[in-house]
Amino acid sequence: MSSPETTSAARLNSLAGQARSHWQSLGERERLAVLIGGSALALLLLWMLAVQPALRTLQRAPQQLAQLDTQLQQMQALAREASELRALPVVPAAQAQQALQAASTQLGSAARLVVTGDRAVLTLNGVAPEALQAWLLEVRGAARARPVEAKLQRGPNGFTGSIVLAVGAAGA
Repeated sequence: MSSPETTSAARLNSLAGQARSHWQSLGERERLAVLIGGSALALLLLWMLAVQPALRTLQRAPQQLAQLDTQLQQMQALAREASELRALPVVPAAQAQQALQAASTQLGSAARLVVTGDRAVLTLNGVAPEALQAWLLEVRGAARARPVEAKLQRGPNGFTGSIVLAVGAAGA
């Protein structure tokens, strides 16, 4: 009894022999046509599998590099800003609460602020993105408060949800 490897090898040898005899039976023009067709197919596969993807990557690399460079600059600017904010003295709790209240009144009736100890919760109902961004910048700078939790949903009228802030020494 022969093993599966021996049977496979014998079958492969048989097929190779048939291919050789068929090749020998072809005329000179037919052999040339098969060689040209096979070469064209090999070149097409080489182009599609190796060259074209590499060229595409090289073409996209400068744009991706520029985007990554821009992101790096933004992150470095944010890191500098965070370091500068950490270096600023802590705002007293009463002053921080006043700054939070003043910034929140600019949002109008769409926002409600509740301060409890070193935490403040701003509840929003349809606040425009620009107004929310301005509010966050104001409370971060004037009250030294930082967001620790946000549950926001964006709707047609703006943001709805809540933002929890750390205030005072916890916000520094």
